[in-house]
Amino acid sequence: MISFLARRLAYAILILLILSVCMYVLIDLAIDPLADLRTSTSPDKAQLIANRIAQLNLDKPVLLRYLWWLGGVGGCFIGRCNLGVAWRENQQVTEQLQGAMAQTFELVFAATIIAIVLGVAVGLISALRQYTGFDYFITFISFVMFSLPIFWVAVLLKQYLAIGFNNFVNTPGLNWPIVVLVALLMGLFWMGALGGNARRRIITYVAATLITFVVELYILLTGWFDSPHIGIIGVIVIAAASAIVVTFLSTGLNNKRALYSALTTAAIGVVLYYPLQYFFDGIVVNIWIIIALFFVTIGIGLLVGYVFAGPDRSQSMRGAVLTGILISIVIFIDRVMQVWAPYTNSSVIGNRPIATIGSTTPNLGGDFWVHTLDIFTHLLLPSLALILITFAQFTRFTRGSMLEVMTQDYIRTARAKGLTERTVIMRHAMRNALLPLASIVPVAIITLVGGAVITETIFGWYGMGRLFVDSLGEAEIDPVMAYIIIVGALAMFANLVADFCYALLDPRIRVNS
Repeated sequence: MISFLARRLAYAILILLILSVCMYVLIDLAIDPLADLRTSTSPDKAQLIANRIAQLNLDKPVLLRYLWWLGGVGGCFIGRCNLGVAWRENQQVTEQLQGAMAQTFELVFAATIIAIVLGVAVGLISALRQYTGFDYFITFISFVMFSLPIFWVAVLLKQYLAIGFNNFVNTPGLNWPIVVLVALLMGLFWMGALGGNARRRIITYVAATLITFVVELYILLTGWFDSPHIGIIGVIVIAAASAIVVTFLSTGLNNKRALYSALTTAAIGVVLYYPLQYFFDGIVVNIWIIIALFFVTIGIGLLVGYVFAGPDRSQSMRGAVLTGILISIVIFIDRVMQVWAPYTNSSVIGNRPIATIGSTTPNLGGDFWVHTLDIFTHLLLPSLALILITFAQFTRFTRGSMLEVMTQDYIRTARAKGLTERTVIMRHAMRNALLPLASIVPVAIITLVGGAVITETIFGWYGMGRLFVDSLGEAEIDPVMAYIIIVGALAMFANLVADFCYALLDPRIRVNS
């Protein structure tokens, strides 16, 4: 394995060197840093051109300038990183990259995680419901999403989700056709997802439709949008549901120790709801405190699972930790939602909370929770745009892989041994069906980190994609090369991680490597 990784790393470095020299020469031929001066009417035009040539060393051979640039890149290995200068702003490229990479990471991280989770879940269900109405519907939606141009999706989101929702918040009303239509569609979705015989399908459809209809009426008639919240009742319901669902999917409800550990963790989360509210109000909260509480949550889950033990202590611990994480996320979201009213009523927001451009609201006051909500409102539209496009990719891959696995001999053997369908699917089929994603997910993440150029441009995020496009337009070769070398290195690293993960997950590959 070590020799395999060493060979791959050596190949990656060689490819990056070849890539960098080729791109440096091509970019130097493509751009003209003197373009604005050539059309200048200044009386000292010749002197200005001479000064810029001297400033950018344009009188030196391109390969010599490349070697100078490469020397600065090599300094990164000894703590003296020098990726050049963006000469128009007279700013170090490393400073530009810090902000651009942070913006891109903030934009794509949540979108990628949500797309992966939803895509895998829907793809698995679609495969298990093969050739049903639900499967055809998901297949149709996936192909539509995969085919949609991102700029068109972004414009639609701005028009209907941002502008339309902001107008609705200011003048809320009860639109009966929309309410009924949403309830009926949700009933059809859950009926197709849960499946079963005709009687079970009818019960599922009626129950899902009625629950959706009641929830919609509660939200619209109680003025929930004026001060949205989850509240203690919502936390209790979600905590109990999380414990049951996590246990069912991971071990099955027959494993009482695992179920009790998950329910105990859920109960602890509910009991701590009000103390946490006082805790948040009594201190100056920052991101490090939230991270510390997250690790405390994991520790509590591990401890609860360890105490309950059971036939397999790791199963109880895993279920308790997952339940604790879900509850902590719900409590965090609830606390952020509590500042909705002061946020929307502030003068800089003007009762139009869903932002259509930028990453933050300028001159916005308030504490950590207000700024967190502001980040969420700015992330909503670009994240949805990325989710809608990438969701289809993960759905199709997961469905195809799951269908292939379900026809294997060991699946038939597992069923012949009398294992429950949940055990066959979750423990045997799903784990092997997710193997191809080990090679797809790292590359997909790095692709997004490289910069969602169109998304960043439409929504006004200055990330890696915008940095590349703007620098290319300004004829600044150093930022463009920094972008290429970073994205190229990340792509090589992603492929290396994908191979490594695949080797760990599949013993046949590990032996052959």
